[in-house]
Amino acid sequence: MKGVKPLILASLVAASSSQVMANELQTVKEKSGEINQIATQSQTKIDTIADNMQTRLQKFKALNKEIDGLSVYNAQLTKQVANQVEEMANINSSMDQVSVIERQITPLMLRMIEGLDQFVALDVPFLAQERSERIAKLSEMMDRADVASSEKFRRVLEAYQVEVDYGRTIEAYTSLLDVNGTEREVDFLRIGRLELIYLTRDGKQAGAWDKEQKAFVSLPDSAISQISKGLRIARKQLAPDMLTLPVQAAE
Repeated sequence: MKGVKPLILASLVAASSSQVMANELQTVKEKSGEINQIATQSQTKIDTIADNMQTRLQKFKALNKEIDGLSVYNAQLTKQVANQVEEMANINSSMDQVSVIERQITPLMLRMIEGLDQFVALDVPFLAQERSERIAKLSEMMDRADVASSEKFRRVLEAYQVEVDYGRTIEAYTSLLDVNGTEREVDFLRIGRLELIYLTRDGKQAGAWDKEQKAFVSLPDSAISQISKGLRIARKQLAPDMLTLPVQAAE
């Protein structure tokens, strides 16, 4: 019996040691689990931080690229602003000169209208009323404040252009004329400024403007057929063709 007690004691000690080891192992397992959990959480945080850093890096690169683009754009805008400032300076300078030019151009237009009036008075007397009215309207326009100087100048030049065109066109029109002391309706044939010929509506009398006499003189009956043909050509009733007409020698 004396040998039994040490054996029981040893068994108890062994059992107690096993329990301690089991407790310690359990503690180790728990700690290991906590460590693994902490490690997992840490890795998750690291992954999140890495993702955030990658995202921020992409944003940083994108911002740098945008900044580079803005730098180029700002440089271009700077050039444009400089050009606009220069253009504004030129415009301001031009505006300062407008009043000077306007003061100079008004007397010029008045002289041009006066010269045109004198020219029409000395010219072959075709479309006399129409041409006189055009000049009268120009003179009236010059007194109007609601018409800009540029528009006035345009109309004066337009009147000059009309007169220029008369010299290179052929025209037929109807008007009244004193023929042998009787006012009659006649057909006029204008050939540039070279000749102004008339033919009575009955086709029996013809005449032409004489620059030396400053009057219409009668033409022979032999010219009537050619004058009639010329009238039809001017009215586009016949195709252009050669005409045999009396023409005054050019001075």
